[in-house]
Amino acid sequence: MVDGPISPSVANNGDSGEAIDRKSLQDALDRLSHKVDAGNFERMRWGRDEMPKLLRLVELVKGAVEDRSDIEINEEGGEGNSKRFVIKVHGQRIAGLGMALDKGRAVAAIGSIERSSFAVEQGDPIHTLYENVDAEWMAQTLGTLMERIVQR
Repeated sequence: MVDGPISPSVANNGDSGEAIDRKSLQDALDRLSHKVDAGNFERMRWGRDEMPKLLRLVELVKGAVEDRSDIEINEEGGEGNSKRFVIKVHGQRIAGLGMALDKGRAVAAIGSIERSSFAVEQGDPIHTLYENVDAEWMAQTLGTLMERIVQR
């Protein structure tokens, strides 16, 4: 038995504005979760929203060189919204690569590493809105970053 008036979405068999209603519900549930325990909410929100994006960045980095037996990009760790990689060419550690998420943007940077006979020229990190990240963006980004590697 229904208490009170029937909502328009129930009266229309849920056809009207279902996606909007679902988004509104998710927003309300997020606000409630945050009120109850902000720390736990943020950890769970990160796992739900950010972690899949970071995993996708890792997948795209590895996929960019998967057909090359002479070049490896190996994940070396990370923390929070970032992942660290080492670039190896013919088994030699050449440079470090960093990928991160920052305020809805994917950020890629490259740097020198110890015991490498190569250096990395200065340059700004490359970034774009996460929605623009795909295999083509990753290929262009890695290509630009690799050009910064020079012999010492």
